Amino acid sequence: MVPEERMVVATIKTVNSRKVLILGAFGMLGYDLQLAFPNATCTGHELDITKERGVIAFIERLNPEVVINAAGYTDVDGCEDHREKAFLVNGEGAGYIAKACSGIGAVLVHFSTDYVFDGSKPAYDEESLPNPINVYGESKLLGERRITEHADDVRIIRTSGLFGKNGKNFVDTIRHLSGLMDLVPVVNDQVSKPTYTVDLTEKTHEIIACEPGIYHITNDGQCSWFEFAEAIINNAVPTSSAEFPRIARRPAYSVLMNTKTSPLRHWRESLNEYLHGDT
Repeated sequence: MVPEERMVVATIKTVNSRKVLILGAFGMLGYDLQLAFPNATCTGHELDITKERGVIAFIERLNPEVVINAAGYTDVDGCEDHREKAFLVNGEGAGYIAKACSGIGAVLVHFSTDYVFDGSKPAYDEESLPNPINVYGESKLLGERRITEHADDVRIIRTSGLFGKNGKNFVDTIRHLSGLMDLVPVVNDQVSKPTYTVDLTEKTHEIIACEPGIYHITNDGQCSWFEFAEAIINNAVPTSSAEFPRIARRPAYSVLMNTKTSPLRHWRESLNEYLHGDT
């Protein structure tokens, strides 16, 4: 075992010896967090994170050392139609969690998004100024701000293009459409970094041991949604965002640059594992 591998193993052992609480544990990201943190206490929709008193009482009663928040309203188009819900869940709710963590001295790990950026630049590092162009991004940025208002011992992980086994994702959707359509149109003018939930959750161990702050964690490499689809199916065809309108605007380039930690493996390697397993 090389020194870097020993360090990772030691970090995982250290984190797993602490009392961990996972919020939003039954979504796509949450399921892989459960596997990455097998000794964690897990909760889902039974905790309404928009109720401040309930959140604080729940977290105080469990008294965890680390809280990992994967709860959120992630329907990008749905956020446009349900603005109030988006800001309550993704914004104020995140703040209530931070306030509870601060009160008991717990570390908070919170997941945010590339959609806090407007897509006017080819890439964004952790110090780039956010400027969201849709309600989802606005609500997630509010969550980041509420968290930093109420707590100091916080790691905000921005990520993008999640795919994994336990939830609706682009990979499964595009495979389904491929079986129904002769040609599957996919936009070629939106570029980001696909991220495998397994890799993201394993990396979370390392982030917990890092200094408080914002971290950009995605799989390595970047691509358009069309290029991503081409790696999954053989009947994808390129189209533009103008030809394929959605309720919510999407940033053209929401590539997250990781300047603080070692990179994850390339998205193509992770995609191959997701599609075919380790063989």
